[in-house]
Amino acid sequence: MGRTDLPPGQQEALRKAVRWEWFTIGYTCVTIALIALVVSGSQAMKTAWIEDMLSLIPQISFLLALLVIRHPPTRKFPYGLHRAMAAGHLVAGVALLIVGGNLAVEAVLGLVRAEHPAIGTVQVFGQTVWLGWFMVGVMALVTIGPFIYGPAKAKLAPVLHNKVLYTDADMAKADWTTTVASIVGVLGIGIGWWWLDSAAALFISVGIVWDGYRNSRSAVLDLIDQRARTYDDQERHPLHGRIIAALDAQPWVEASAVRIRDMGQVFHIEAFVVPRHGKVSLDHLEAARRALAEMDWKMQDVVVVPVAELPDEASRGDRGEAKVQPAPSARPRRGM
Repeated sequence: MGRTDLPPGQQEALRKAVRWEWFTIGYTCVTIALIALVVSGSQAMKTAWIEDMLSLIPQISFLLALLVIRHPPTRKFPYGLHRAMAAGHLVAGVALLIVGGNLAVEAVLGLVRAEHPAIGTVQVFGQTVWLGWFMVGVMALVTIGPFIYGPAKAKLAPVLHNKVLYTDADMAKADWTTTVASIVGVLGIGIGWWWLDSAAALFISVGIVWDGYRNSRSAVLDLIDQRARTYDDQERHPLHGRIIAALDAQPWVEASAVRIRDMGQVFHIEAFVVPRHGKVSLDHLEAARRALAEMDWKMQDVVVVPVAELPDEASRGDRGEAKVQPAPSARPRRGM
C-alpha cells in the first residue's frame, strides 16, 4: 500500500525526463535572454517572449513535484503525496490561462486603437540595419529546440503516465507556431501592415489561453476524482477492463466492479466483489489484492471490498479494454 518505488523501466524513463526538463530550462533561459536583446516595439515579439517565460512553469512544476511525491505515506497523508503532481499541473494551467487572457486583451486593444508599432535601427560595423532582421533571425534560431526536446518528452510521458510531462511535450511541439507568428508580425511592421503585428500577438495569446484551459481542465478533473483516463485524457484507462477480467476469472467471484482514481502518475484502486454464495475467505481477498497490485506498477493502493451488491457508480463493463494482456490469477499464498 502506498508504494513510492518504480520498476526499472520507469526509473530509467524518469531519469531521462529529468535530464530533458533541465535541458529545456537551460535552453529556454538562453532563448529568453536572446529575445530580450532584440525585442522592440513589436507586440507579437513581446507576447512570444512572455510565452517563453511561461513555458518554464510545466518543467519547474514537474521537478518540484518529483521532490514531493517520493515521500512515503504517513498517518497525516495516508494516501501519500502523489497529488502534488496534479497540483503542479493545475498551477501551470491557471498561470497560462490568466497571462494568456491578459495578452489577448492587450492584442485586441492594439487592433481597436489602431496602434502603429515601430521597430528602430542599429549600427553594425558602420552600417544601419533594421532591427527587425535581428528579431527574425533570433526567432528562427530558437525554433530548433522544441523540435528536439518535444518529441523526446512525448515518448517518455506514456511510459510514466505523467500528464504534466505530456502537456509540456505537447506545448513544445506547438511552440513553432508561436515563433512563426512572431516573425510574421515583425515582417508585417516592416512592410507597413501595422495590424499584422497585433493579429499575430492575438494568435499567440489564443494559443496560450488554449494551453491554459486544457491544463486547468485536466488537472481539476483529476483532483475531483474523475474516472482514470489515459495519459493524454483521450480514452478510459484500460486497467478498468483488466481488473474486472482478473476478478471475474476467480471461481469465488460472482460479479465485480472497480473505481480507479488518478493520483497523479499512480492509481488508487477500489475493487468491489460479490462473493459466490455470499461467502469469501480473508485469504482469497488478500490474494486478489496482491494479484491486482502486481498487475501494473501504477496500482499503488489497492483495496478489495466484498459487497452484497455492486455500487452503481463503479465501472463493470470495460472488459473490452483489457485487449490482449492476460489477467493474472489470484491464488491464495501458502500459510495465509
